[in-house]
Amino acid sequence: MKRREFVTVLGGSVIAVAWPIATPAQQGHMRRVGILMGWDENAPAAAPILPTLTQRLHDLGWIEGSNIRLDVRWAAGSVDRMRVFAKELVGLAPDLILASTTPATLALHQETRTVPIVFVTVSDPVGAGLVATLSRPGANITGFINLEPTMGGKWLELLKEIAPSIGRVAIMFNPDTAPKGGLYFLPSFEAAARSLHVASITTPVHSEAEIETAITMLGRESGGGLVVESDGFMTVHRAKIISLATQYKVPAVSDRTLPTEQGGLLSYGPVDDDIFLGVALYVDRILRGANPAELPVQVPTKFEMRLNLKSAAMLGLAVPPSILARADEVIE
Repeated sequence: MKRREFVTVLGGSVIAVAWPIATPAQQGHMRRVGILMGWDENAPAAAPILPTLTQRLHDLGWIEGSNIRLDVRWAAGSVDRMRVFAKELVGLAPDLILASTTPATLALHQETRTVPIVFVTVSDPVGAGLVATLSRPGANITGFINLEPTMGGKWLELLKEIAPSIGRVAIMFNPDTAPKGGLYFLPSFEAAARSLHVASITTPVHSEAEIETAITMLGRESGGGLVVESDGFMTVHRAKIISLATQYKVPAVSDRTLPTEQGGLLSYGPVDDDIFLGVALYVDRILRGANPAELPVQVPTKFEMRLNLKSAAMLGLAVPPSILARADEVIE
């Protein structure tokens, strides 16, 4: 089921729903764009990203193989691979680089302060030292924030709403890849835990074995719940997290890190397609001469809640009408 339509308003300014009519994008001059994806190329959620971006660039006059070349690298959540690929892409002397995830953008930031960089799915670019301010980035980097720090509390509130019997909740992240080493969402999560009278458990993990240990411990007694941070490492291991949470009957909530179409219980976060459409517009503007230092970092305004009723049933949860009424998509 699909519900709700949104007007896209980013960074205080309206980006028109009707995209600009494409003008010839410097025909005869091949522009080179590097793309460093922090995710796993084979992850189902990653499949539509490049086609969506390529199509939107096409709509704006950039035709791959004609006037633009895309050099794509997938790091599969590995910080080491991000660093290697960042050096490799900068060495190609591109006109611009698109980066996804904070560690990938930081890796590029270490390699160049001159090549324009547009980031996506970065939560705290100011705190990470990537931009001076959101309204005026000030250097060669700008882009699109995916989540604000209050989301940690929002995920816990939703988890308590769909699973009211929980009494202790772990927030899971990899310190090497999570925003601020995992601290970005923690204050709002802990504040919500106090308000909801839930015991909070900070759970850093670095491997699939540590993920399994943490979820197994949560499931040993009833009343355990899980919030999974938006984090490239967690995305790579999403299938394992969903499988273990189901096996040990631990309700888990996140953003699209735990997609409901793959068995996740409940997700809440920005609409990825909407973000990537905006990214294409920024890529277009910079290739046509805009200065990234003057393009404000954009924040998400379009969010979706997705629910998997089958997963809820497997966890023994009776989904409250309040959740059903607000869900944008329900898998039955």
